[in-house]
Amino acid sequence: MTDEPGTERFAAMGTRVELHRFDGGADDALWAARRAIEAVDDALTIHRPSPATAMNEALLSGQAAALDDELLFDAVLAAAQGHAATQGLFDIAADTRTGASWAMVSFDPQSRRIVAERPLALDFGGLGKGFALDRAVAVLRDAGVGSALLTLGESSVAVLGDHPLGGGWPFTIPHPEDPGQELLTLELVDQALSVSATVGAGTHAPERAAITRPHTGTAVAAPLCAVAVEPSGTLAEVMSTALIAADDAAAAQLLRGREASRFRFRFDLGLAHRPHPARTLAA
Repeated sequence: MTDEPGTERFAAMGTRVELHRFDGGADDALWAARRAIEAVDDALTIHRPSPATAMNEALLSGQAAALDDELLFDAVLAAAQGHAATQGLFDIAADTRTGASWAMVSFDPQSRRIVAERPLALDFGGLGKGFALDRAVAVLRDAGVGSALLTLGESSVAVLGDHPLGGGWPFTIPHPEDPGQELLTLELVDQALSVSATVGAGTHAPERAAITRPHTGTAVAAPLCAVAVEPSGTLAEVMSTALIAADDAAAAQLLRGREASRFRFRFDLGLAHRPHPARTLAA
């Protein structure tokens, strides 16, 4: 065991990953957390052979797929739960090119089998980073780590425990089109944060698909940014994506009662410059 802080930096899931431990835990805790993230990447990637690509090959050929890989099964289950929790706004099957949606998928958790009524593929890009963060946080907690910061890129963050100096972990969310301007300031304790947007430099990556509005099968074109703070990285990713996919009325439902932990900005309506005080969000 060690009380020395430590850092692990590496690339996974198409982005830069940083894991920072600030107290306690086994000496190899950060390495084990790294392996947890890499295992999720290996299971869910659709850019090289993986359990996810094997599943998609079956779905695209009209066959049922057995979800024998534990991580893939858990991710599909989380996606199904996210779809239900957002009234269909979070949809890993949504595709503007083909009109596919999760409504065309039959998933049986008991038999661990999935099949679609028409050829389609599932994309875990809107869930995978948060899912990986949750696995890494669990590994660190089990290893006795009491204070840690984990980031996958600049849009997916999880914190374990309090800040090493006490209190919450402070975060500033910059304006996606003007990084010098603050959009939102927050403090987190034992929580995860996800940012989704249709504008800004991050949306121009060649492998990044536009967020789809599942109910209409169209790509979201409005200039939007959503921030969600939740108890888990998976739920944070689900909610930030759903807030972008939602129309204004549906977004209002997702935000109701969660005004201190879920945020949605429409820049064409002049909301980008609205200031927000710092908030401490208890787990």
